[in-house]
Amino acid sequence: MRRIVIMGAGGRDFHNFNVVYRGDEHTRVVAFTAAQIPGIDDRCYPAGLAGGLYPDGIPIRPEAELPQLIVEQEVDEVVFAYSDLSYDQVMRKAAIVQAAGASFTMLGPDATMLWSSCPVVAVVAARTGCGKSQTSRRVATFLRDSGLRVAMVRHPMPYGDLMAMRVQRFATQADIDASNPTIEEREEYEEPVRMGLIMYAGVDYEAILRQAEQEADVIVWDGGNNDFSFFRPDLTITVVDPLRPGHELQYQPGEVNVRLADVVVVNKVDSATSEAVAQVIENVRSVNPTATIVRAKSPVVLAGEGSLAGKKVLVVEDGPTITHGGMPFGAGTVAARHAGAAEFVDPRSVAVGTIADTYRKYPHIGPVLPAMGYGDAQLADLTATIRASRCDVVVNGSPFALSRLLHIDVPIRDATYSLQEVDSPGLSEILSPWIDRWRRAS
Repeated sequence: MRRIVIMGAGGRDFHNFNVVYRGDEHTRVVAFTAAQIPGIDDRCYPAGLAGGLYPDGIPIRPEAELPQLIVEQEVDEVVFAYSDLSYDQVMRKAAIVQAAGASFTMLGPDATMLWSSCPVVAVVAARTGCGKSQTSRRVATFLRDSGLRVAMVRHPMPYGDLMAMRVQRFATQADIDASNPTIEEREEYEEPVRMGLIMYAGVDYEAILRQAEQEADVIVWDGGNNDFSFFRPDLTITVVDPLRPGHELQYQPGEVNVRLADVVVVNKVDSATSEAVAQVIENVRSVNPTATIVRAKSPVVLAGEGSLAGKKVLVVEDGPTITHGGMPFGAGTVAARHAGAAEFVDPRSVAVGTIADTYRKYPHIGPVLPAMGYGDAQLADLTATIRASRCDVVVNGSPFALSRLLHIDVPIRDATYSLQEVDSPGLSEILSPWIDRWRRAS
């Protein structure tokens, strides 16, 4: 009996267990460990999801306890199952595991990708914050407008009641609200639903896929956290970011996505230098010379009227992009500068509670406020930090309209952004022969 711990962050870890270990009588998963996302490291993977071999479920413990768990539970193997870490970070974790006596393993696509009866387009990225979400929405829109029935399936964000989240389907705003989502979930679900697209997510991706297949001609895998697809794709589109040149070959599993790509979208060419764009393209070509490369820009539009000149501006940015995505700022900062902002309020000195903890954990963050809202307590800390900043206006670079949740006495102006290809062929031309084939098949 091989004893295993799965290192995760509330997503890939559960999927790997479900697909590889849940029914394996020759292994026993004694624990999950959790990192990256606050508040998910003192739970239990419930028996209703874990299966008959685990009548008491599986404990989820903080990653800091891993060396102790290996010794106390006589662990043979630790399976690394989360993403957006540099190679240096991954190997440091491997050193911790091996120093405690266990083997260190990463499961690959053949072991973990599910086969679908529908065609699958996987949209993934080299890093968190590359612009994957607007790319997946653009791809889904092309497919939908061609007459195909489309279901988008989002990389997991199971931060709440795991049994209740086993299979989630969102077709209306009411569906999203009823799930009591975090800000991160709202960021990913609300815009596709507003556009008339159906979004699936949850915990058990075999069950999710089988349900989505019942109403779709094509599945769009909407990847997250630069992970590779849970479903075996017919076409893989990988988004890379020239604002972080070199990262496409330095992060796990971002480089895997670059190597697997049929199409590589080099996004943000309107913000990056031409030298950085050229470097990224050269790096992509060095590991995947046959991929079609599409250059794209990501223009930002700031809602509301008037200049921000003379205003004390607080910028709220997308949480994952600014935290483990490694960016010091994001689209909100770009939008504020374009609107004339010159005086930016630095919230770090007045940060409250868990928001202050976030700055300590991610010291690279600049004078912006990450949109952290994993639960009511953290949402209250976010609101208190904004109030304490004494700003004149909030520029929101998060994809979610914060004004729907935050009750503050200053205006909030939302920055929105989309994908616009600058090359030919663009994504619509690349997808066209695939669409013709799938329309005939449907």
